[in-house]
Amino acid sequence: MDQLFNRKYIIQGLFILLALILLGRLFYIQIASDKYFLDANNNALRKKFIYPARGVITDRNGQVLAQNQPTYDLMVIPNEVKPFDTLSLCNIIGITMEDFRKKFNKAVIYSRYQPSIFQKLLSVQTYATLQERMANYKGFDVQKRTIRYYPDSIGGQLLGYIREANQREIEKHHGYYKPGDYIGKSGIEKQYEVELRGTKGVKNMLYNAHNIAQGSYADGKFDSSAVAGDQLITTIDVKIQKLGEQLLANKVGSIVAIEPATGEILAFVSSPGYDPNLMVGRETGNNYMKIFSNPYRPFFIRPLKGRYSPGSAFKPLSALIALQGGIIDEFSTFNCPGYYQVGKTRFRCEHIDGNIALRKGIARSCNTYFWSIFEKEMLKNGRKNQHKAYDEWQEKVRKFGIGDTLGIDFPGESSYKLYTAADYTNRYSKYWNYGTILSVAIGQGEISTTPLQMANIMAIIANRGYYIKPHLVKGIGDTKYIHPKYKEKHWAGIDARHYESVIDGMQDAVNSSIGTAKESQIPNVLMCGKTGTVQNNHGKNHSVFIGFAPRNNPKIAIAVIVENGGYGGAYAAPMASFITEKYLTDSLKGRRINGATIEQYKAANLLPVLKDKLPKQKPKIDTNKIDTTKKTVPLKSTTANNQLNKVAIAPKNNATAE
Repeated sequence: MDQLFNRKYIIQGLFILLALILLGRLFYIQIASDKYFLDANNNALRKKFIYPARGVITDRNGQVLAQNQPTYDLMVIPNEVKPFDTLSLCNIIGITMEDFRKKFNKAVIYSRYQPSIFQKLLSVQTYATLQERMANYKGFDVQKRTIRYYPDSIGGQLLGYIREANQREIEKHHGYYKPGDYIGKSGIEKQYEVELRGTKGVKNMLYNAHNIAQGSYADGKFDSSAVAGDQLITTIDVKIQKLGEQLLANKVGSIVAIEPATGEILAFVSSPGYDPNLMVGRETGNNYMKIFSNPYRPFFIRPLKGRYSPGSAFKPLSALIALQGGIIDEFSTFNCPGYYQVGKTRFRCEHIDGNIALRKGIARSCNTYFWSIFEKEMLKNGRKNQHKAYDEWQEKVRKFGIGDTLGIDFPGESSYKLYTAADYTNRYSKYWNYGTILSVAIGQGEISTTPLQMANIMAIIANRGYYIKPHLVKGIGDTKYIHPKYKEKHWAGIDARHYESVIDGMQDAVNSSIGTAKESQIPNVLMCGKTGTVQNNHGKNHSVFIGFAPRNNPKIAIAVIVENGGYGGAYAAPMASFITEKYLTDSLKGRRINGATIEQYKAANLLPVLKDKLPKQKPKIDTNKIDTTKKTVPLKSTTANNQLNKVAIAPKNNATAE
């Protein structure tokens, strides 16, 4: 009985304790805490988000590439709107009555009780006028935010743009964004969105019955401050970025420059480009469609997505693999009679070089020399083992970054397939041999690279054997943080001793009388490089140049591709020469290359006429030739901008062009 008696009082005590806890909680909710008062009185209190300043983006030397300017959004809570003079509001914000009805209906569909954007991106002047009359517009309020401004109007594809977050992005970021918020959509703005966006603040504003703000509730006790986004210091050098964009104006192509010792990208040019300021403001939608509909695809990021055969620019890599494998040494000699024969088929070389060794083979870009070393590579284990030899060869090529992405800190990097022996068997049956795929020996056929990969190959050669992953951001925030993976060395599997003989040939390609880029040598700077002329089935060949400078302690590795530019020495090599000179000396000495000034290279128009997309127009020829004593080829005028074209620029001595 005593036990039952004790249990009774224990149970009663528990019930009393629970009752006291509940009473205490109710007292806290209703009297001691204001938090729940805020949630229950949205008719008098409104939660205003304070948008942080987006992080500033600068170049490597601190010059601002992207900054902020103030703007304002007109917000509405439909359930709180009372009858008012709608025409006066329309006149202030610059919309029609029809627009007003559409916008208000859209807000009602979203929510009658939650604020949504009625009109975005109001100017400071409109905001000032609106503030004076806000008492007349119950249910409306103004929200401050910032939008981007790009001072130099360069680097559209590099910097990217921001636009309103869609539902998928809102869900992906776990509720940080709400409809009407902006998010990075491309480029650096997208890649570093989390670092750039900062943290939104919240202000609980108290309003009276006349829709006039009375200040922050409880002296800001429940408010939180916005935290600005981190500053990004990019690796870009704005001087050569701007020069690269000027040189590629009215052309299709790409320029990528890398600092070999660090993997930092100095220039990232994709042409045609666009002014990033066109993607800011109330005309963004219209501007987007104009850029998107441009047949030359300004949104296409060629440094990472452009698919190009490297052409003769691949030859230094081919030579390094042969040296490492003992297939040749720097003195190995082959005879070039102006062609190379496999069975009954002759493959044409651009020159008759006679007996030729490695250094001259690179300087002259002799196809026969590189076909010969490829044959030796494929037959090293006998004719029956060519497929195995090819697989060993392509695995060595992959170590230079071909056939896979490099891992740049930028969205959308592409990698293009590098064929294996099995791929060729599927394509040609099991009876293929080195003669079937001979074109890959000189960077043609089934081998594709991006401009970034080409520049990275030059960085490997400049470093005598390794590269650091190319990257576009040098430091984040006050600590200048950079991910450790952008400091690691990646080795290409070639002994350092083999590079010097290849570099000798690349030095001669630019600095000797027999070189294919001899017109592009830089006074007092020893530049090493290799031209390429890439076959184009849709028009004039593409002009390619890859190189680095100076030879000792290299500071810049560069790849230039100019579509429809012809020989590598015609456009790509001169552009690389100008950019390298500007970067290393911070000056341009006004020299001529192939008889043309830098201004004439900038003005040259190589945009192809797209007959199926552009209106017909009679070609116009600028009669002001660059140099009437040298061979020049007039170009057809493009109808893209209805301007007179400039004449094409050809090497002084076409006999040395590869």
